Amino acid sequence: MRGPGMTADRTMSYRLAIFDFDGTLADSFPWFTGVINDTADKFRFRRVEPDEIDGLRGKSSREMMQILGVSAWKLPFIARYIRKRKAQDLAGIPLFAEASSALGRLHEAGVTLAIVSSNSEANIRKMFGPDTARLIAYYECGSSLHGKAKRFRKVLRKSGFATHEAIAIGDELRDIDAAREAGIAFGAVTWGYTHGAAMKAAGPDFAFEAFDAMVQIIAGAAR
Repeated sequence: MRGPGMTADRTMSYRLAIFDFDGTLADSFPWFTGVINDTADKFRFRRVEPDEIDGLRGKSSREMMQILGVSAWKLPFIARYIRKRKAQDLAGIPLFAEASSALGRLHEAGVTLAIVSSNSEANIRKMFGPDTARLIAYYECGSSLHGKAKRFRKVLRKSGFATHEAIAIGDELRDIDAAREAGIAFGAVTWGYTHGAAMKAAGPDFAFEAFDAMVQIIAGAAR
């Protein structure tokens, strides 16, 4: 695993960067903790106590489902409900301060940008605003909890890039699994839903502790 301060291997050429959205570009974790128990009541799984939140951030999505007693068949309904709640609360869910600038710098460096997210395209475009939204060449949104690998492959087919030219960037353990399944590199951000230590322990290709380091590595490899 390369650390966030290390220089990218110049033999690489990441021409396509596929971003997760919530927790990676949008600071939505505080909002999520505010709606999780309403969601639990509605879909009849166990509520989360405040002192449990930190521990759950080191778990995979499957582990969290087991701990909270979430049935797999409920996931599409829960995801739809969460997207609807987000649409109502967008004004209170900011992007991370450097997110738009980082995307702009990558675009200027010639990196093609994509979003693969369980959030809706409409929500993401509204949160980005028109200037940032138009930087994104491909939106693959509304993905299922464990359906990102399929969406990664779809972006690859649409873009025409080879697997070795692409990198996925995300903040959850399931994102790493999906990137590996799709055969592409993965950059873990340490500021999202999953604790940075847990993301690093999963062995990503890169671990980013700041947007600037992420841009330097991905854009540097693209030149």
